[in-house]
Amino acid sequence: MHKVFVADKLAPEGIDALKEYPELNVVFKPGLSVEEAKVEVENADAVIVRSATKLKGELLNSAKSLKVIGRAGIGVDNIDVDRATEKGVVVLNTPDANATTTAELAIAHIFSLSRNLPEADRSVRAGKWERNKFLGVELSGKTVGVIGFGTIGRLVAERCAGLKMRVLGFDPFVTEDTFKEHMVEKKELEDLLENSDYVTLHCPVTDGTRQMFNSELFSKMRKGAFLINCARGELVNEVALAEALTSGVLAGAAIDVFNQEPPTECPLLSLDNVYFTPHLGASTHEAQSAVGVEIAHSIASYLIRGEVRNAVNVPNLETDKLQRTQPYTELGEKLGRLIGSMAKGSISSLEVAMFGDAAKLDAQQISSSVIIGLLKEHHSVPVNQINALYLARRQGMQVSEISSLDSKDYVSVLRVTVTTETEQLVLEGTIFDGLHPRLVRVGDYEIESPLKGHLLFSWHADQPGVIGSLGEILGKLGINISRMQVGVSDNMQLAIAILGISKGLSKDTIETIEKLDAVSRALQVEV
Repeated sequence: MHKVFVADKLAPEGIDALKEYPELNVVFKPGLSVEEAKVEVENADAVIVRSATKLKGELLNSAKSLKVIGRAGIGVDNIDVDRATEKGVVVLNTPDANATTTAELAIAHIFSLSRNLPEADRSVRAGKWERNKFLGVELSGKTVGVIGFGTIGRLVAERCAGLKMRVLGFDPFVTEDTFKEHMVEKKELEDLLENSDYVTLHCPVTDGTRQMFNSELFSKMRKGAFLINCARGELVNEVALAEALTSGVLAGAAIDVFNQEPPTECPLLSLDNVYFTPHLGASTHEAQSAVGVEIAHSIASYLIRGEVRNAVNVPNLETDKLQRTQPYTELGEKLGRLIGSMAKGSISSLEVAMFGDAAKLDAQQISSSVIIGLLKEHHSVPVNQINALYLARRQGMQVSEISSLDSKDYVSVLRVTVTTETEQLVLEGTIFDGLHPRLVRVGDYEIESPLKGHLLFSWHADQPGVIGSLGEILGKLGINISRMQVGVSDNMQLAIAILGISKGLSKDTIETIEKLDAVSRALQVEV
């Protein structure tokens, strides 16, 4: 018998689904204190939580036989995923179970904004009959811009298309063919903003998207447009949104999520042209039932058959296998991060080739590590060995692997090739001394560089003084150059330089470097 401790309220359908399995001993005790919960967690094989229980610190550390944690929902902020991974505990969630509910809420907000429904309701309740005041607009023929094209974004797009709206989409990590499959026009962000009557957000919060909707982006939106946010509050700078709404740049907004919840000092609360809901994205009977049933079956599948569904971390690996493969997974992740930074546009295909000693190892594990490097900065849930391939394919990326025991120049070589809408990029790396990842090729350039710390890449004319100019710019900023490699190629007009620098550069500094007459492109990556 496997003990499953359900620590938070779960829909009755979820409890019933757990009880379908005679191999499970279900303990349903929501609302316990930490001390009380520790008693149940201590000998549990699985723990199911929603958002109330914080499975961290002493509560997680008290687990002695825990094998799997199930989150009935998407976010795992209330779970210490890193510590769970250290303990060999798999963490599962239900990323798509409440997608329909959230998509429908976004559509409801679009209708409310178009027909002034909340204000009209209040007017009638006040004994008024102001038909002319609440003149609305039809959705048919209007343009909606969907930012973020995961499951929820796609459901919103389908429903808007059904309303005879023109649908534009932006997601730099989804291919154009995937957009076309859903009859959505792929656009760059500024183009989408300039041409959309409604903009609805469905992307995760990452370093690149946090507070992305600021004064600059609002100024690029079509005058009189509407903003809908049923994704994450941190995507929007609330002060900038308030200014855009009061100045007339935007006609209105609908907000389900906030920077701080519940909102207390939010500047939007005093505005009449904003409609609010209290984070209701997943709040339907159907969604609560769906997440409960899905996590129940996922937990049972893992405990009984070892099947993994929707894992957000890497399960415990055999020590000897991990030791042999670890240097190459580290190399793969670094190459993935590097080539992802170099690539322009969405990646349609990824080829991971392993030569020499690398070909003797688990190809899927190494290729997954490359995908992790490519994607992990762009997802709200951890990208890992379990879900990397799924996420890549979901974005329209074709992934292939090649293995060969032959290797010309090194004992082992890992080659990564990506194809985008405009180019094909190739990187090669190897392992020195069995431990140290090193870059050995960038496209047509044979160039060796340690893959460690902050790296500055420069593509520039092969002429005297270029490196000196770079050094002068960095020197004025007090940035040390720890190492430098320069490469040339008979097939290329430009030379390439890779500089190891003591700290990262600002966007302005990169732009200053690119303004040098001899420099074609500059790029920094932390690996």
